[in-house]
Amino acid sequence: MLFKLFITGTKSRLRCISVMSSLNEAKKLAAYRAVDEHVLDGHVVGIGSGSTAVFAVNRLAERFKHENIKIKCIPTSFQSRQLIISHGLPLIDLELQPELDVCIDGADEVDRNLTLIKGGGGCLLQEKIVASCSKKLVIIADYTKDSQKLGEQYKKGIPIEVSPMAYVPIKMRIERNFGGTVVLREAVMKAGPVVTDNGNFILDWRDYNPDYDWKSVNLELLQMPGVVETGLFVDMAEIVYFGMEDGSVKITPHPNNYVDKIC
Repeated sequence: MLFKLFITGTKSRLRCISVMSSLNEAKKLAAYRAVDEHVLDGHVVGIGSGSTAVFAVNRLAERFKHENIKIKCIPTSFQSRQLIISHGLPLIDLELQPELDVCIDGADEVDRNLTLIKGGGGCLLQEKIVASCSKKLVIIADYTKDSQKLGEQYKKGIPIEVSPMAYVPIKMRIERNFGGTVVLREAVMKAGPVVTDNGNFILDWRDYNPDYDWKSVNLELLQMPGVVETGLFVDMAEIVYFGMEDGSVKITPHPNNYVDKIC
């Protein structure tokens, strides 16, 4: 019996490793393709946060070293700042360079209209600021982030960054006005809530109506006193690169501009 349990557990762990390997390879495919197609010599580049952004920085570092491209990098979080520094890439900020050529970032979910959920890693405010200062926002993701509607695959909720003193009134107001459940995001390695790089709390809005007009909802949320920013990125992404399970890359431009293609 113990031997059978050991074998079953081993097989389960191997399957998990295989899935993770597949997802990481998909992220790498998307990141490398996006960097190669959108970053040119002389560009100022916004560097996103999260696991997929790591692959984008790796590719930027390769091109910086081997192709000698001249770039400047603006981070969207403490994590991406450390990635830029550790790879020896030129670091700059919005005070010195308030307009970027391109921002390359990941997403937690992307719907058919290229509306994004971002902020699973807690960096939504700085990510949206840098993206808004960029001539174009290029999203890189693996195939599990590709959905028809928000909430179809990503079940952790829509992040909303809030002032700590206002989290309870905002929670109540969202649930009353829009339905669903709003929870304060708790930290994993510390007691109490997650605190963002900006000193704020994060609320995660779950079980919402997936058929909402997200542009309208986003505007209403931002009008609530105490809401700093939302993880809804509406009409901001110009194009999304999805690394697929079969080794291809699905390129999805904004529906107002182009047509999907897989290559």
